Amino acid sequence: MTDQQKQDALDQLSINTLRFLAVDQVEKAKSGHPGAPLGCAPIAYLLYHKIMKYNPAEPLWSDRDRFILSNGHASALLYGVLHLTGYDLPIEQLEQFRQWGSHTPGHPEYGEAPGVEVTTGPLGQGFAMAVGEAIAEKHLAATYNHDNHTPVDHHTYVLCGDGDLMEGISHESASLAGTLNLGKLIVLYDDNLISLDGPTDLSYTEDVTERFHAYHWHVQMVEDGNDLVAIERAIRAAQAETTKPSLIRVRTVIGYGSPKAGTNKVHGEALGAEATKATKKNLGFPEDKSFYIPEEAGKNWLQAKDKGAKAQAEWQEKFDAYKKAYPELGAQYERASAAKLAEGWEKAIPTFPADKPVATRNAGQVVLNAVAKVVPELFGGAADLTASTKTIFKDSPSFHVDPKGRNVFFGVREFGMMAAVNGIAAHGGLIPFGSTFFTFSDYCRSALRMGALMSTHSLYIFTHDSVGLGEDGPTHQPIEHLMSLRAIPQLTDFRPADANETAACWQLALERKSASFMALSRQDLPVLDDAKYKVFEGARKGAYILDGSGKDIVLVATGSEVEVIMKAAAELKAAGINATVVSMPSFKIFEEQSEEYKLSVFPHGVPKISVEAGATMGWWKYIGRDGVAIGIDRFGASAPGPIALEKLGVSVGHVVEAAKKLVKK
Repeated sequence: MTDQQKQDALDQLSINTLRFLAVDQVEKAKSGHPGAPLGCAPIAYLLYHKIMKYNPAEPLWSDRDRFILSNGHASALLYGVLHLTGYDLPIEQLEQFRQWGSHTPGHPEYGEAPGVEVTTGPLGQGFAMAVGEAIAEKHLAATYNHDNHTPVDHHTYVLCGDGDLMEGISHESASLAGTLNLGKLIVLYDDNLISLDGPTDLSYTEDVTERFHAYHWHVQMVEDGNDLVAIERAIRAAQAETTKPSLIRVRTVIGYGSPKAGTNKVHGEALGAEATKATKKNLGFPEDKSFYIPEEAGKNWLQAKDKGAKAQAEWQEKFDAYKKAYPELGAQYERASAAKLAEGWEKAIPTFPADKPVATRNAGQVVLNAVAKVVPELFGGAADLTASTKTIFKDSPSFHVDPKGRNVFFGVREFGMMAAVNGIAAHGGLIPFGSTFFTFSDYCRSALRMGALMSTHSLYIFTHDSVGLGEDGPTHQPIEHLMSLRAIPQLTDFRPADANETAACWQLALERKSASFMALSRQDLPVLDDAKYKVFEGARKGAYILDGSGKDIVLVATGSEVEVIMKAAAELKAAGINATVVSMPSFKIFEEQSEEYKLSVFPHGVPKISVEAGATMGWWKYIGRDGVAIGIDRFGASAPGPIALEKLGVSVGHVVEAAKKLVKK
């Protein structure tokens, strides 16, 4: 046997070892997806054994190549790779695939197993987050690389399937990636012609090659998913194409080697004992062993540990030289990569004088630009609404024109934008934001949920937050959106009452290092005097007493409706009713406070009224079943904002009337 024949045999043994680690995971769990791992194992082997730069001992090395399994249902494939290459994912975890408390859940989850870059499973989002990862790499490289020093120089690799490319988000994201010339994004498409319902031509007949050519991608086709030479040649060609993202179509056979190969029967259920044995026999693997790693294959896979350690050591040596040449940039890179804000950055947060009304979207723009220099890692843009959402760095160019630029023009791609924001955040080194009108949070809700699930430092900025936006009417007036997003676990809500609360909320959003959203007003709102009301201190508790300590009634509101309850309290006082006025910019942060503090804001035995220009669902937790929730439980109407609010019952008069009735009871 020649040396090449020996290497070919070792390659095949290593690939089959991976295949059957995946099959055995699914078989033991009696749940999962064996088809894609059987077909795609050669791709994964080639990437992790020969192509990618990574260090299993340091999964968060900042200059590693990123791999994203967009078809996350093939998670058993990824877990097998991570175990074989020496990540801290012992075989016992693979044996507990899809079980309670394991680090090998049914779909890859960010933060569970080392080496999982993002949470995937909802199809298309892995693809879209990979676009964000590539955006981050390109911007950071432009920011930090100088002369022959390249501390940022890595690729983002994606494995995706037909379902990913059917999802609308893939169209948004692929279009954006082509527009932004993301040359270090390489997508390998598992083109196996089978979907869950059957042959893909039941629902998917487009010319994928021409579609991606139209997006300005570099596209190649590999006819045989087992041809390592052809796949490697295609990847090397993709690496050489530096101005376009790359799509490599790889014709695989789903369930390769199994009796169910090439059919939808192998997509989403265990093979079964007999079919598992038959598959192992077909591929020359021991039939009676589960979770078996032949010694020779194990050693071959584990070369990744030494290769990775060497690659990172070489990078570190070069980075040490970089820090000597560029000490300020080196320190900034280390700080941002460690997700630490600069010392004293918060001093740049502005305070607004209480002399004239300011829309909270405008206040947000002031804050964004005030902290721009001290938080250089802040980065983002809008879905073709920069002029309306006021989310632009005034002293920075467009990222598309100059990758050093911090302004990303995402286009009308709300879902793709927010998924990209999650990918940028997961990459590290940046704090990203995306912005659009609040009503369009519906378009990107799944991405917001994903950011919350991953606890990435993703900032979602929404403006035009109520019917107060006026004449655009019910299509653009959010109603259910606040409560809907507050229902997402781990997502922090912010709806500030004025410019100073907006500044306080921005500070909290940057400090908390988790996913959060802001709902900001289009209309001008009076500014609360921080010296009088201690706005910054109060906002840190989620809800706080602005005025009064009256025992008669508590009035609580968020956002633009705080002005309403303050005016109502003044009228009630003139009528002999003493009201306590509470501003509640964040439900989630309030829930983190002590029970003693919560009771001090919402004491037992005192009638309560909530006022918010949106769905009333959820308020009774704070006001009690005997309280009154003033809100909007219908769609809005096209009219000037003040008139729309008045007609829909969100007004001083309605609050005063309700309070008088409640106190009389």
